[in-house]
Amino acid sequence: MIKILLIFLSLIYSSIALSNDALSKFSRLSNAGLLVTNVQGIPLKETRASQSFVPASTVKLATAFLALKRFSPNYRFRTNFYFDQASKTLWVKGSGDPYLVSEELEKIAQQLSRKRIQQIDKIALDTSLFQQGLVLAGTGTTNNPYDAVPSALAANFNTVNIKKQHGKVVSAESHTPLTPYAISMKKRFNKGTLRVNTGRNPLNAEKYFAELLAAFLRKEGVQVGNTIERGTIPVGLQVTYQHSNSRTLAEMIQAMLKYSTNFIANQLALVLAADKYKQPASAQLVKQYMNSSLQAFFHWQDFNIQDGAGLSRQNRLKPKQLVDLLKQFRQWKHLLPEKEKGVYAKSGTLKGVSTLAGYLVKGNDWKPFALMINQSVSHNLRNQIASQLRQIY
Repeated sequence: MIKILLIFLSLIYSSIALSNDALSKFSRLSNAGLLVTNVQGIPLKETRASQSFVPASTVKLATAFLALKRFSPNYRFRTNFYFDQASKTLWVKGSGDPYLVSEELEKIAQQLSRKRIQQIDKIALDTSLFQQGLVLAGTGTTNNPYDAVPSALAANFNTVNIKKQHGKVVSAESHTPLTPYAISMKKRFNKGTLRVNTGRNPLNAEKYFAELLAAFLRKEGVQVGNTIERGTIPVGLQVTYQHSNSRTLAEMIQAMLKYSTNFIANQLALVLAADKYKQPASAQLVKQYMNSSLQAFFHWQDFNIQDGAGLSRQNRLKPKQLVDLLKQFRQWKHLLPEKEKGVYAKSGTLKGVSTLAGYLVKGNDWKPFALMINQSVSHNLRNQIASQLRQIY
């Protein structure tokens, strides 16, 4: 029993020593800021809290806040489908829904088949919600899934998951049919499994969406041709089916914050800009929307937001501004992931950038904090600092 007690005490002291070492390391950093306040907003600890830093993915907190304020947590994205009987054309109006995954497309195909649509000669896409050929900062530069470009119509976050089995390309997801565009990805790898984005050109993402929709329709017994067109919905054509996503906006944002999904954040920012300005969303309109909306709500000065995901190195926020944001975000605090015991926060990482913003939680007290480091440090330092702060405050 004594031996067990000694081991237990040793672990406690080791944990405290590690945390103390983390705060000591922070005190020696020259390009870092910190602010912790109590629930009333009174500062408990601050270091360069009014200095601007690159925020990285903590920008997603701002995107989430603006989306929840505009649409409400229970909002569901809706995608309209129109069938032109005369030309046997299925029109799809892009809504920017960031969560049109295979399960949603399967439901769409089932509903359309129940409309007694037996033959579709072509699928036509209306993607006018976003600017044509749109590529945002930090997207489309690699094959990585997190670099997927946004598009008004997107399937599976504009990524393809395939594998080579006995020299043959097959889908790596049992519920996702293999399409011609997915097969064309085989040149990117020699063996194993690969999840990649659909490429830098948004037209490829839209093509994949149409192919996947067609594949699900065929599974429901609908004859579908291979023609894919783009344009605007013909005047007077009535909605055949409106699909409401099975996930609420709050559920989408919770996933975005947990996995730091750049694609979802970019889609939300573009949809917000299109909704505000009533014109096809662009990178410039996203920048205009993010900055003007945050300035109007918080009366901030000296800040800059270029995108909704936090990929741009031109983004600038202050620890104080992030804490201002967190005070207003408190009603949706449950959407944040728990990074360490009692630390619910959003992290941000770029080369030479390590940030963390959220709440230090004890009982019913959720104390907002923002930690911004703009120099190279160990990956776990931010979490260790937050854990130490929670112990102290």
